[in-house]
Amino acid sequence: MKVALVSCTKLKANYPCSAREMYQQSTLFKKATKFIEQNHYDDWFILSAKYGLLKTEDEIEPYELTLNNMKASERKVWSNFVLKQIENLPINITQIDFYAGTKYRENLISALEQKGIMCNVPLQGKAIGEQLQYYILNTR
Repeated sequence: MKVALVSCTKLKANYPCSAREMYQQSTLFKKATKFIEQNHYDDWFILSAKYGLLKTEDEIEPYELTLNNMKASERKVWSNFVLKQIENLPINITQIDFYAGTKYRENLISALEQKGIMCNVPLQGKAIGEQLQYYILNTR
């Protein structure tokens, strides 16, 4: 299966809701998820600094946490937690495309590739504005 991982955002709903709804206030998140849903992925998940790997329908509480403020050792612990969550999914993932910043994928890609999962970062090197433009140009 080919899946996409998109990172959580600073802008969040201020009430408990589904993971998908939690991040809808972010234009980048909305455009990324619309793009993902139109581009032949078997499934997609959200990478949350607090909760790890989230299904879109998972109910969560609002929070203030980002990997950008964590020490490298804390991000490594987070990555190991996410790897275990991915391993426990009842699907056979063969490819993961990351729509997430460096700190959300830095420890995941090599570990996933060691497990035989092909990893891609389609928007690597693009600034936020360039990412938004990419989504606008490539979404119906």
